[in-house]
Amino acid sequence: MKNFITTENWSKNELQDILDYAKDLKINRFQKTLKNKSIGLLFFNPSMRTRTSFEIGIKELGGFAVVLQPGKDAWPIEFKLNSIMDNDTEEHIIEVAKVLSEYCDLIAIRAFPKFQNLEEDFSDNLINSFAKYSSVPVVNMETITHPCQELAHILTMQENLGDLTGKDYLLTWTYHPKPLNTAVANSSLLIASKFGMNIKLLCPSEKYILHEKYITAAKQNCKSNNMSFEITHDIDYGYAYADIVYAKSWGSLSFYGNPEEEKIIRDDYKHFIVDGHKMSKTNNALFSHCLPLRRNIKATDEVMDANYCVAIQEAGNRMHVQKSMLSTLLKEK
Repeated sequence: MKNFITTENWSKNELQDILDYAKDLKINRFQKTLKNKSIGLLFFNPSMRTRTSFEIGIKELGGFAVVLQPGKDAWPIEFKLNSIMDNDTEEHIIEVAKVLSEYCDLIAIRAFPKFQNLEEDFSDNLINSFAKYSSVPVVNMETITHPCQELAHILTMQENLGDLTGKDYLLTWTYHPKPLNTAVANSSLLIASKFGMNIKLLCPSEKYILHEKYITAAKQNCKSNNMSFEITHDIDYGYAYADIVYAKSWGSLSFYGNPEEEKIIRDDYKHFIVDGHKMSKTNNALFSHCLPLRRNIKATDEVMDANYCVAIQEAGNRMHVQKSMLSTLLKEK
């Protein structure tokens, strides 16, 4: 039994097989690979694209999705071991995972970090606890990484650029009024490096460098592919000759759990917005973003409405890659 929690545990060839089947599913959407299969979708956080794409995709493959929101329409769950459950939680992850495994053929989890304890958040304990006690495959719908978005991102780039080996890839930080989850940024580094691209990470200062776990993984991937990995705070250098520009805002790890303090420095970096002038420095690059995106905060109208913006295509590809991934997991189960 294999889980889909992080692409670090999947080889490039395995991921490419998922992408190739996703291309077929874009043409032949309605299949029976999930016929008589039930999939539990647990949302600890809000969702639009993820919930919609999973529910519709599962139905198109003949399966059934049950959506649960622990703490709202399902009992709140305790994740600490040996805990005395005298607070708000009603049942323990051990029972939850085991019982859902009795009903469902697969369990998918969406649970954002709480931005209070860095070590706890980056341990990804919530979804790993499901994986530990579940007897069916577990899928990550976004926690500290977002592997489903990774697949959609790479599929979109392949559809537009073909073989990605040797392409120059820029992950750029952008401004947002609030410190956001680092999941998509972490995933961007993991997948772009795995698929053989030269990577530049552009962020305002050392305080916005991503967690060393993902920096190290990306460096190792680049080294094994004979590609380069760089971190820069120079906007002009970052954009220069890029073939792909991927934008995302994230909170500073240096101010983890202190959003008010971080906002003081964050507000100095509004000029990191992606605009036409910056894109003109690239090698006619594609631009994308995972969405949602605040226009004229993260990227200008000019960029979002340009022919080189493939954010909508990437969002559409979420459903196809997820259908392919679910089919792969349940085939191997």
